[in-house]
Amino acid sequence: MTAPSDTVKAQLTPTGVLRAGINMSNFLLVVDKMPDGDPIGPSPSIAKAIADALGVPLKLVPFENPSAVAAAAGTDAWDIGNIGAEPQRAAVMDFTAAYVEIEATYLVPPDSPIQSVEEVDQPGNRISVSKGSAYGLWLENNVQKAELCPIVGGDAAFDQFVNDKMDALASLRPRLLTEKDKLPGSRILDGQFSAVQQAVGVNKNNPEAYEWLKGFVEDAKASGMIAGFIETHGVQGKLSVAPPA
Repeated sequence: MTAPSDTVKAQLTPTGVLRAGINMSNFLLVVDKMPDGDPIGPSPSIAKAIADALGVPLKLVPFENPSAVAAAAGTDAWDIGNIGAEPQRAAVMDFTAAYVEIEATYLVPPDSPIQSVEEVDQPGNRISVSKGSAYGLWLENNVQKAELCPIVGGDAAFDQFVNDKMDALASLRPRLLTEKDKLPGSRILDGQFSAVQQAVGVNKNNPEAYEWLKGFVEDAKASGMIAGFIETHGVQGKLSVAPPA
């Protein structure tokens, strides 16, 4: 990994400490807390790795949700913010490429002939999905041949899928792992149709720090560091290492 320059250190650690904004609402990225309340998980782990590379102490700054992290951009509350790189947030923060992603895929019923994600979007197929979800919005923009059937709420989407004998249920893979147990014989399809991506954000107008962070994240993925965090925190099969930028 490239050693950080003095300019990078000055931009990322103006107080001499790396302050990392952590989204506490994602149970895959924050899996537990220390006795002192500090979060534990892949997100705090990559923040610690960045602090170690900079040669400075780490201070974890918890936020209730990702919107709160983004709202604090530019207020001197954090130096990096670990949240999903949504377009609206990119207006106030600069994001690296994703370091992990949460797959969105399909559950199909017992005896379904569907074997791949690509086979779902075909004439005659009906897809149940939670209305307004990020992956549901993606499907609204991208499904061309199948009938998309949005309904409010993840539980309602599952019930609709079962009761109306639909061809597929769209959701995030971690949720589908639970839904699968409710319908014996059902299968989760390999692969994904989309993914919720988690990245490292930095405040605007820190170009050298931004470039260094982008390189750090790519090196962390390629070296196996991120895969190690996923394994250490027991979220294999729920989080996956994001592909190279």
